[in-house]
Amino acid sequence: MAFVQGAHTWYGATLAAEEINRAGGIQVGDRRYRIELLRVDTNEMLSVTDAATAVERAITAQRVDFLVGGFRSEAVLAMTEVAADYKRIFIITGAGLDGILAGRVDRNYERFKYLFRVSPNRSSDLARTSLLLLGEVVQAVRQQLGIPRPKVAILAERAAWADPLVETATRLIAAPPPQGYGAEVAGTWRPSAVATDVTSELTAIQRAGAQVIYTVLSGPVGVPFGRDWGRLRIPAAPVGINVEAQQETWLKATDNLGNYVATLSSLAPGVAITPKTIPFITSFQARFKEFPIYTASGAYGALYVLADALNRAGSLDVEAVVKALEATDLVGPSGRIVFDKTHDVTWGPGFTTGLGVQWVGNRMQAFWPRNWRVGDKVISYAGVRPYQLPPWVVEAWRR
Repeated sequence: MAFVQGAHTWYGATLAAEEINRAGGIQVGDRRYRIELLRVDTNEMLSVTDAATAVERAITAQRVDFLVGGFRSEAVLAMTEVAADYKRIFIITGAGLDGILAGRVDRNYERFKYLFRVSPNRSSDLARTSLLLLGEVVQAVRQQLGIPRPKVAILAERAAWADPLVETATRLIAAPPPQGYGAEVAGTWRPSAVATDVTSELTAIQRAGAQVIYTVLSGPVGVPFGRDWGRLRIPAAPVGINVEAQQETWLKATDNLGNYVATLSSLAPGVAITPKTIPFITSFQARFKEFPIYTASGAYGALYVLADALNRAGSLDVEAVVKALEATDLVGPSGRIVFDKTHDVTWGPGFTTGLGVQWVGNRMQAFWPRNWRVGDKVISYAGVRPYQLPPWVVEAWRR
């Protein structure tokens, strides 16, 4: 809870609980219940053991009925083991590793059927979306700078969820179109998720001649990356995932050096993904004076998903609630929530995919999806604007 990822999980859940309780609570059969939230500080950024112990204590000593949250995938693996053994429903709202659900729910259903994920999309789907954003930037370099085969550096934190993204990116960056991007991998760098300085990695990327940096950063390292990148004026455009850059405090945190950083996000100012997007953002900002990151919209959506399932189940019996959750079809702030056979949130047009956002002119604005073609569908949102290369990147590489 000392990091923004945990704090926004709490904020999102708090906002949902207040709204649900204010509306009369949750109708379950012939009884009506109010939500009581219990704040559990897992310390999962730093200790897997602490995280598992915190979950067990919440279940056995504090006697929680349901669990919502989780961020660091290595810790969530252990946390969900505990929840499954105690037959407690755990709705994940921050950890992306595929293997938290895939290979568990589908192969050992009776033990792991209590686990669901509302956000983010699993790592393999995050790879698909973040690589679509990368494709936008590679194309900009190609068209605006006249570089037919751009060099892409991969900068990914040392964490399990990032491994499949690095593997997929390495393969697709160099693959020829239409399967890949026809670019060149300049190298791969893997700093700690809690590193406070990435100067050595960035200077190495510059020496490697990269024009683009594909980032896979969910932890606090995202801030020093943005600060060091802007301070050193690294002539390579960053795009991918940087959770810290989803916050409206991004520029202040980076000493106003993080302009032009681009990242995958679940939300962007003024962009209505669903009818619930703008009301959620407005309420969140009014209540907490911050712009919500993905763990906030995830926890907010998770409580509404749980309330809806309890209402349809008409019972607090865990088996009945699991079945009701499996039948979920609910629109949240970031998209339509439908679970697949592994209890993962469904990715794709009409479901949840996220947005590409970039800091331009000291404000966050969306640049993707903009005329995204998927089969016979074209996906765009009002307020999405073209991506802009950083001026010093243009100056360094224009031919």
